[in-house]
Amino acid sequence: MATFFDTPIEFLKGVGPQRAELIQKELRLFTFGDFIQHYPFRYEDRTKFYQVLEVNETMPYVQLKGKISHREVIGTGFKKRLTALFTDETGELELVWFQGIQWVLDKIKPGIEYMVFGKPNRFGNKLSIAHPEIELVSNKNDVGGFLQPVYSITEKLRARHIDSKFIGKCQQEILKGAQSHIRETLPSPILSSLKLINKKDALLHIHFPQNQEWLIAAQSRLKFEELFYIQLRLIKMKLVRQEKFKGQVFNDTAMLTQFYKEHLPFPLTEAQKRVIREIYADLKSGKQMNRLLQGDVGSGKTIVGFICMLICVGSGKQAALMAPTEILAQQHYANLRKYAEKMNVTIALLTGSTKKAVRNVLHESLQNGELKILVGTHALLEDEVKFNKLGLAVIDEQHRFGVAQRSRLWQKNTDVYPHVLVMTATPIPRTLAMTLYGDLEISVIDELPKGRKPILTMHRFDSNRLMINGFIKKQIEEGRQIYIVYPLIEESEKLDLKHLMDGYESIARAFPEVPISIVHGRMKPKDKDYEMARFVKGETKIMVATTVIEVGVDVPNASVMIIENAERFGLSQLHQLRGRVGRGAEQSYCILITDYKLGAESRERMQTMVRTNNGFEIAETDLKLRGPGDLMGTQQSGALDLLIADLAKDGHLLEQAREVATSVLKDDPDLIKPENRMIKIQVESVKKAAVNWSRIS
Repeated sequence: MATFFDTPIEFLKGVGPQRAELIQKELRLFTFGDFIQHYPFRYEDRTKFYQVLEVNETMPYVQLKGKISHREVIGTGFKKRLTALFTDETGELELVWFQGIQWVLDKIKPGIEYMVFGKPNRFGNKLSIAHPEIELVSNKNDVGGFLQPVYSITEKLRARHIDSKFIGKCQQEILKGAQSHIRETLPSPILSSLKLINKKDALLHIHFPQNQEWLIAAQSRLKFEELFYIQLRLIKMKLVRQEKFKGQVFNDTAMLTQFYKEHLPFPLTEAQKRVIREIYADLKSGKQMNRLLQGDVGSGKTIVGFICMLICVGSGKQAALMAPTEILAQQHYANLRKYAEKMNVTIALLTGSTKKAVRNVLHESLQNGELKILVGTHALLEDEVKFNKLGLAVIDEQHRFGVAQRSRLWQKNTDVYPHVLVMTATPIPRTLAMTLYGDLEISVIDELPKGRKPILTMHRFDSNRLMINGFIKKQIEEGRQIYIVYPLIEESEKLDLKHLMDGYESIARAFPEVPISIVHGRMKPKDKDYEMARFVKGETKIMVATTVIEVGVDVPNASVMIIENAERFGLSQLHQLRGRVGRGAEQSYCILITDYKLGAESRERMQTMVRTNNGFEIAETDLKLRGPGDLMGTQQSGALDLLIADLAKDGHLLEQAREVATSVLKDDPDLIKPENRMIKIQVESVKKAAVNWSRIS
């Protein structure tokens, strides 16, 4: 049944078919409902008139009343500009136009009172406003008194005279007709307990707030509602999954106890012990586990994964570990085999380059249940890989796998689904984890193993090159190895490869006696592996590379990470790269080299890296700087298509929304109580073709 809000925007007064087509293309707004939810991204304060004397260049925007006393066109050609002297009883400032000069000249006349609005700047000792808005003072605007909404638009729209003011007029038009159609979407007990305003007032004051108080009230109400319905959906998915999907029960810990007593290579940290307890509780609960394990680089996730596999194998089932790259799969296999052999547990590796003869034996022993742990890459997903009884699937660096790929691993059992443990070394800010993975249980290893020294991070400019080379020389003399990483940006691989080769040559010239490895994305996998292997064995002392080593190999002897053009990397990538060193007992270093000219955001990234080694703190800063979509590459998932809430700033509202959604569903899981009827209607009206992400972690 079509409603007022389903009306196509071409029927909006002043829009029509041609403008509608452009707005649909540029802003993805198709109906009145889409349009009314195109919220302003900032507001200009028109509540106050300033006097010239009060104005200074630090103010964002000012509104003034006064007269033009003098106009003059200066310069010729592209240097031509129009200046006008604007005065009130307290002083004077200059108004400047570089475009539309003739139009402005015809419009403004000396001696008449105008209202001016714009951003003040200072040149020398003169205050000026470039391209101000200017209009005659009238009864309507003489008092000021409102916050003007500013809407995001594009250059194409602006070229067709569809600007922020035009969008504002359209919003007024819609709001006029919408009053009787806006229905409340939150029950009154929630509104009163959280002191939220009603939906009608919220929509009016988000577009045209009377004052700052009304604006804050409207924003809080709409942000809460948006986050509440996201959390409600995620928690509902979790509850449905827990009821619907029975889990295999693993409670035989004999093998685990033997490993703890006889073969545990080092004492576990308190954080590791806590996480193992959380996972074990899931494994014996009879419900299918879907857990995300977060831990910084080097926090010991792999051993936790292995201990969980032992619980599974001890209960007569098989386990799989899937990694995104061959080199990482090999590293996991090499690490786990040491432990597995001591425990007489069969383990094998399956990657794209596993020979056919080896595969045949492997497939057979996997199917008859002799093979207990299989480590591999995407090759694990192939149809011919059949398990006898898969009990636990561990997925490393899961954001590198598509949802469909993960679900194929999940469907390897015909009778009962395996438990799923998803591991990531990319610290995810709490608010982002609650929104993206709100339906998963989350465990965090937030402590590094004892004896690990924090990596010392320094920021240096290109001009310090000689000093840095001296430091490298000293480290090599002490028997250490060095990584030197260059950025690689897809659009200009040729340029960056040249950059890498230039870097390699200058390093070779600076250290003629030192054997050097080079690794980049354009090399054949076997050449890459050969160079990596030489570095791991210590045959080469310096590894010049692109970011292919970001998720990679442990080289305990590598103690220095030098990142060239560090300003071209995101924060989480810098942190991942830094995590390649610091694996041994020696003091490790990370040196960030940048150009002297740095933007404010790049400078903040460098300062954050120097200040802290805490991955979660870094992730929070990254979220503030880059926004959630960039951070996780999840703009497509729909989970982050937020209209008004901001995960970097609205953490407290998200927590509140999650608490309220949890208590609503605990009390009334199917939303059948009369007081929740409103919520049920809203949930059903927004049920689009949403993929059930939760079932596939």
